[in-house]
Amino acid sequence: MTNATDILNHASQIIAVSPNEAARLCSIGRTTLYAALSSGELKSIKIGTRRLITLEALRDWLKRNETTVGE
Repeated sequence: MTNATDILNHASQIIAVSPNEAARLCSIGRTTLYAALSSGELKSIKIGTRRLITLEALRDWLKRNETTVGE
């Protein structure tokens, strides 16, 4: 799956995505996402050589980074 719309349409079946897919889903750059992974701010799992981010971890990270207007 390379299209964010496809991922969202299948979200009930998907529990983890690649960093590239996660960046696309959040509409952020890969550099920003990888910085969050490197700092430990965004949790991920590694299976073999593949790194995955659970949708739950992605949602939690986004909530922790919410700001109100004017911040």
